[in-house]
Amino acid sequence: MSDKPNGERLGWTVLETTHLYADARFAVRRDRIRLPSGEEGSYTYPVKSGAVFVLPITPAGELVLIRQYRYIVDAWLWEIPAGSTHDFHGDDYRELVRRELWEEIGGQAEAIHPLGRTFAAPGFTTIQVFGYLALGVTLAATNHPENTEFIEIHPTPIPQALDLLRTGEHTSAIDAYFVFQQEPLLRAIHARAIAGEPFDDIAEEFIKRKV
Repeated sequence: MSDKPNGERLGWTVLETTHLYADARFAVRRDRIRLPSGEEGSYTYPVKSGAVFVLPITPAGELVLIRQYRYIVDAWLWEIPAGSTHDFHGDDYRELVRRELWEEIGGQAEAIHPLGRTFAAPGFTTIQVFGYLALGVTLAATNHPENTEFIEIHPTPIPQALDLLRTGEHTSAIDAYFVFQQEPLLRAIHARAIAGEPFDDIAEEFIKRKV
């Protein structure tokens, strides 16, 4: 049975699949295919587990950003907290979100809301990314990173966080997707926060509109 049912309906035929590499986090797969035109070709691509990306909002209405050293590109990057699903075995990713908040920023959230999903690079890899909003995030004195994670924690006013993305100082494309997708909500949270008013209710209202 094909794992590409939409392609099969379009007339794409998988002639052969070869698994070139696999470890706990991802695999590399090569498919030899026949197109509807009769031509043959191949796709070689990483088959990678998913990830959660989190917009953590403090009681003061700040968005908790991190700066993290990324070995592969040898750079310190602005990011939002995130984590892979490869070692998570539950059905509810909100528990993974809580784990990642605790590990990366020493954070605990009062409420967590799903924001939908996106594909990180659908022309290159299978990875799906799931976004979450975490409200009422309080920060402990320290975080609990893995041994490869070097992380600075930066609670940031929402307008400043948006500016970091617009000026290109914050360069993560997936972060930009979820932040700008939720910009009206984030700005509403900021307006309530600077007025000293609660904002949990508008968060729930905005999210329900998108469901």
